[in-house]
Amino acid sequence: MNLPKIALSLGDPAGIGPEIALKAALDARVQQICTPVLVGDAGALEWHAKASHINVEIHRIADAREPAIAEPGRVTLLALDQFRDEPLKIGEITAANGRAAVEAARIAIEAANTGAVAGVVACPQTEYAIKAAGIEFDGYPSFVARCLGMSVDDSFLMLCFDATRIVHTTLHISLSEAIKRITKERVMRVIEAADKVLSTHGKKVRIAVSGLNPHAGENGMFGSEETTIIGPAIEAARSQGIDVDGPFGADTMFLKQGYDAFVVMYHDQGHLAAKLLATNRTAGMTIGTPILFSSVAHGSALDIAGKNSARPDAVVEAIHRVVHAMPAN
Repeated sequence: MNLPKIALSLGDPAGIGPEIALKAALDARVQQICTPVLVGDAGALEWHAKASHINVEIHRIADAREPAIAEPGRVTLLALDQFRDEPLKIGEITAANGRAAVEAARIAIEAANTGAVAGVVACPQTEYAIKAAGIEFDGYPSFVARCLGMSVDDSFLMLCFDATRIVHTTLHISLSEAIKRITKERVMRVIEAADKVLSTHGKKVRIAVSGLNPHAGENGMFGSEETTIIGPAIEAARSQGIDVDGPFGADTMFLKQGYDAFVVMYHDQGHLAAKLLATNRTAGMTIGTPILFSSVAHGSALDIAGKNSARPDAVVEAIHRVVHAMPAN
């Protein structure tokens, strides 16, 4: 069977990323639908395999275009040498670990952009480590956009778990800045991006959109953004043939049935629901970009690195989301 290759970047090598990447790559649920190609430092992966008592044969390649192997007990690694000049420090926040996570993700994104792999999944990074390395990073959607030379305003995060998809209009910025960035044009772009990625296989998509204010403004009593920005954006999207409703109060919207995606206005409106309903098994897809990219919606858990206690559920979910988002042949 000719399965698609999916690049799986290891994330922060000081955390659980390499462990859950290995566990996911060896998981039958993954090997049945794709050929995973791990991307990251070879020494770090070997350390985590030994520390977590994972019996695996690592097939190293130097280029993502090379043939890859995925079968019980064997995985493929696009092997990087990221700790030549300084040691890998497990469980610690260091600039070297931040650089390693970002470099692995960047190389995986480049492989997808050239067609060497069909999509990318990223294991968790540590933002403090990336900041220590002096690298601009405010989440994977904007990072993917920068790697591809796109405007960061054209990429969005979609949290996925079970049959639920939550798309964010704004993400890792202050609430005051998020309010400034919520414009009719931006709300329209996020609705269009959600509709496009979810209608890949010709499925008719139905989208619900939240308000910004309590009770979606309550007819102007608690704010006007619903009537001046979000409502007009919804009407404009409808004029393009998109089936979209709202704005709804964010505290009740997720109880509504029959919707394929929920668009929220800022980080906590979506993340609170996802982390309460699907703890440590949520995937975060980047949408609006020409490549398929997903990541996990949990942290790098530096405190349990190497203890063989991390579960790969979110990585498996992220891989399934990427594969299922591929256009039909």
